[in-house]
Amino acid sequence: MIVTVTPNPSLDRTYEVPALDRGEVIRATTDRMDPGGKGVNVSRAVASAGHRTLAVMPLGGAPGALVAELLGADGIEVAPVPVVGHTRSNISVVEPDGTLTKINAPGPELTGAEAESLLGTVRARSAGADWIACCGSLPRGLAPEWYAELVARAHGAGARIALDTSGPSLLAALRERPEVVKPNAEELARAVGRPLTTVGDAVKAAQELRDAGARTVLASLGADGQLLVGASGTYFAGARVSVVRSNVGAGDASLAGFLAAGGEGPDALAAAVAHGAAAVQLPGSVMPTPADLDPAAVTVTTEIPLDRALTEPAS
Repeated sequence: MIVTVTPNPSLDRTYEVPALDRGEVIRATTDRMDPGGKGVNVSRAVASAGHRTLAVMPLGGAPGALVAELLGADGIEVAPVPVVGHTRSNISVVEPDGTLTKINAPGPELTGAEAESLLGTVRARSAGADWIACCGSLPRGLAPEWYAELVARAHGAGARIALDTSGPSLLAALRERPEVVKPNAEELARAVGRPLTTVGDAVKAAQELRDAGARTVLASLGADGQLLVGASGTYFAGARVSVVRSNVGAGDASLAGFLAAGGEGPDALAAAVAHGAAAVQLPGSVMPTPADLDPAAVTVTTEIPLDRALTEPAS
């Protein structure tokens, strides 16, 4: 079982439009509503792959109730932590060329008691879990060290942690030695404090995160592929993608695939890339099912193209 923790979940509306013209009335060609937040998406992807998952998150107000209802309709068990504030609502607008514009609300401010209740719920509901995936930004009211405290408590209970966050929260948690951290290129650059322009730059940055405490680094490099840097070595993987429809939740699908495949080694990396490649070809934040995956399109190698320029340099 994979337990996910989403401190700042959301109700997500995604619109596909012919063009995004500022100041104009735009008629969407499609729209959909999904439960959102990085950990929520991981649970959705894990469930779509046929594995058991439990989603822990603070929920409040009508949007929070709808998030729980939508997850329940997908067969996902939810461990809600009631909060006074209302769960945030986010909007994504996708253009035909795949360009994504997002408007993310700040979300509620959690009290000290609510923050402690969230930690306690994770501890109480994660017994026997294969992984605890802690994902996304922290809401107002939670200090950057909150994830570090969660990792420490989880390790005390014998659990393995996969952490997908950024900035001060990521840096603070490294000292507790999470088993897996999953930054994208921008988050990786911010963590080491310098631009990344080549695959080799990303490898060096991932190695620095390991030196700081991460046991394994799974780094998403967008269209350029993914890196896995761990005790067993360094691997680079990519996949052929015909059409990019939406990259919302693609990184979360990748993490789900990686953990469901064991969370270590080249086979898990291949699963991560297959899930991410499938996700970008689906609308909104729809998570891929096994039927959507194309493992034959994935390549994994130990011959890292260190001098290859990143399609989108990170700074």
